[in-house]
Amino acid sequence: MKSRNARIVVFLLITAAVWAFFAFDLGQYLTFAYLKEQQRAFEAFYAEHTVATIAVYMLIYVVVTALSLPGATIMTLAGGAMLGLWVGLLAVSFASSIGATLAFLVSRFLLRDSVQSRFGDKLKAINQGVERDGAFYLFGLRLVPIFPFFVINLVMGLTPMKTALFYLVSQIGMLPGTFVYVNAGTQLGQLESAAGILSPGLIVSFALLGLFPLIAKKVLSIIRQRKAFKNYPRPQQYDYNLVVLGAGSAGLVSAYIAAAVKARVALVEKHKMGGDCLNTGCVPSKALLRSAKMLSYARRAKEFGFDSASVEYDFASVMERVQRVISKVEPHDSVERYNGLGVDVIQGEARIVSPFEVEVDGRHLTTRSIIVATGAQPFVPPIPGLEESGYLTSDTLWALREKPGKLVVLGGGPIGSEMTQAMARLGIRVTQVEMGPSILAREDPEVSDFVQKCFETDGVEVLTGHAAKEVRCEGERKVLVCETEGRPVEIEFDAILVAVGRKANVSGFGLEELGVRVTSQGTLDADPFLRTNFPNILCAGDVVGPYQFTHTASHQAWYASVNALFGQFKSFKVDYSVIPWCTFTDPEVARVGLNETEAKERGVDFEVTRYGIDDLDRAIADSEDHGWIKVITLPGKDKILGVTIVGAHAGDLLSEYVLAMKHGIGLNKILGTIHTYPTLAESNKSVAGEWKRAHAPEKLLEWVARYHRWRRGV
Repeated sequence: MKSRNARIVVFLLITAAVWAFFAFDLGQYLTFAYLKEQQRAFEAFYAEHTVATIAVYMLIYVVVTALSLPGATIMTLAGGAMLGLWVGLLAVSFASSIGATLAFLVSRFLLRDSVQSRFGDKLKAINQGVERDGAFYLFGLRLVPIFPFFVINLVMGLTPMKTALFYLVSQIGMLPGTFVYVNAGTQLGQLESAAGILSPGLIVSFALLGLFPLIAKKVLSIIRQRKAFKNYPRPQQYDYNLVVLGAGSAGLVSAYIAAAVKARVALVEKHKMGGDCLNTGCVPSKALLRSAKMLSYARRAKEFGFDSASVEYDFASVMERVQRVISKVEPHDSVERYNGLGVDVIQGEARIVSPFEVEVDGRHLTTRSIIVATGAQPFVPPIPGLEESGYLTSDTLWALREKPGKLVVLGGGPIGSEMTQAMARLGIRVTQVEMGPSILAREDPEVSDFVQKCFETDGVEVLTGHAAKEVRCEGERKVLVCETEGRPVEIEFDAILVAVGRKANVSGFGLEELGVRVTSQGTLDADPFLRTNFPNILCAGDVVGPYQFTHTASHQAWYASVNALFGQFKSFKVDYSVIPWCTFTDPEVARVGLNETEAKERGVDFEVTRYGIDDLDRAIADSEDHGWIKVITLPGKDKILGVTIVGAHAGDLLSEYVLAMKHGIGLNKILGTIHTYPTLAESNKSVAGEWKRAHAPEKLLEWVARYHRWRRGV
């Protein structure tokens, strides 16, 4: 109770002080104009009362900083103007650090307990990071302030950082910047007229202000590297400029780029070239979907004018076709091709033993940089009895040759949904089980509902809101037990496909021993340049996220390889501004940017323009006249914020919008572009026309109508 009362008293005192500052317009005394106006008076007072001037100045500075009031920058310049460089530097350095520490303590006293009690679980990773490397990060923020200093003071007070450490790091970290500002203040103190602005001293001072963040950033980078590498001696020479771990999409592109710029690069793969995309993901799944669609066309024979059509097929033959497709694509990702490109492809199990050395089955490779592109694997939830059921995943499904009678697909995401529909069309009785309220949860509700109805037309039983609790194997009988609305539901199956997500491959090859950090989501912890806490160990693809798509892995690979090879000159942040994706169900669901749900959640003002594909000539001719295009734009403007397409070849149609968003092209430009007739691509022009009609200049058109009547003599 006493602690609570003390907090209230402190809060009221601070509130009163801040109120007085603004109510009595005390900020007028912390302006450059006032400083210049009183410059001679300050100098005279300082000459007569040196110690008192310094004491009063420091006290005011401490109060301003402790209360997080505006004016610290002017106070710093004033220190240089009144006290000179060295005395001003000492006064400002100690006053600013003391004031910052007081703000830190006030934040801690008033807020830390309540913030940690309410959000402690969410702040756990931050607290651990502060305990581990808080001093380094605070030092970096002080050198190159990403946030205003007063924000840093208040936020750090909510963390476990020790007060003495906060003060010491602040004092040291702010010293270089303080020197630059105080030095600028000494020059401003000598400024008598506008002509003095071009004085050499002032020009140098402001040049230092501009250059300091760049110099500090470089110094911080050097400190960071030395800290990371202090236990690892650098080799005298290196076997490679770059070693890439993993020959999936990210690894292949990284190695390709490195070889293209004449770097010596090694690509290490312990399993199959091409990674998941070629062997267990994109390529086999699309091959299976294509076969399943051919069967669906036979069942739709009457739509195309045929009395009937039937197709006899063997499930094993369909699955063998999938393998033939993989074999046909394999040369694109083969060892021979990459060796021919100048990449040393090494097949074996790699282990990172230092930031500069990779061991592959006993062979040691020294390297300047490493890119980790080890991908991800299916996540298998800890459901009792699941292990004994002989479950399938997207990795093991492709070995299936005997068609199961009843299949349970666990998961309503893209992988689960694609396989649900494909297997149902191949004549398997499929039950799709999703714990959430809808399948394809990242899409708008109308999209999820539409796809679910299409699944049900294909004979799928979709069970949303069903949480899998247990698998029972009773002889030949296998049952999945779910819970929905507090009651149990039993689903009998012959095979169960687990498709509830994927987890990054971050263990088993030396990262843990080296101390490479992993996020709470289980992916590698990387900065915007795709660097881990070891600056020369970078990552790309599913192992880092945040998007687990083949095309984003390739996209990241460019940044990872360029930053690894040329980062000492220029580094590039990954651009995630325009990321498209497509779920290849029938109809396909393709999206880029925001949808309606996300726009509402983020509080974004937007307009929706919609075009029904059932109106499109080519779609009608193909009997694919279903679905829609929905474009999200800024209110009253044609700038595209996001697009969702549901329909045949939606993934192909999306490309025009990806290009438009990437290069700032609006709907007006799409409307003014010729699209071939009759094609599905015309729908893109049609939706632009819908937007134009909704934004027609009605007043102007009224005058145009009058003009035409006048021309007709009416």
